[in-house]
Amino acid sequence: MSEEKVTGSCLCQKVSYEITGNMGVFQYCHCSRCRKFTGSAHASNVFVPPGKFRWLSGEDSVGRYNPDFTKYFATCFCKTCGSSLPWLSKSGNVVIVPAGTLDGDPGIRPDKNIHCGSRPEWYTSAESLPEYAEGPPR
Repeated sequence: MSEEKVTGSCLCQKVSYEITGNMGVFQYCHCSRCRKFTGSAHASNVFVPPGKFRWLSGEDSVGRYNPDFTKYFATCFCKTCGSSLPWLSKSGNVVIVPAGTLDGDPGIRPDKNIHCGSRPEWYTSAESLPEYAEGPPR
């Protein structure tokens, strides 16, 4: 039986990666660091074991921001287009994959929200907003 594979990439397609096997944890993080890095209300992160992750192309185009003041948090990004990219935690125990960079379905769904105490005052749950298949009507 072959293991499932899911690929991911940056916006400009210069960097790509592959995850093999079962995914680990999928969660939404509302901490201020994740909000600043993603530019959104929360990060959508999949945690995978390092042995299940590998770069397929463009690894030399991956930049890393490794703040001295954090215990685990770091970030990676494409040096060309600026897209968020997977990063190895400072502990080396897990690769954090921004779910928005996945090219396919990881086969798991988010199962928790964390750091909800850090949500900004302007946050509104997406479930409470109108939905449109494409842009809103004019």
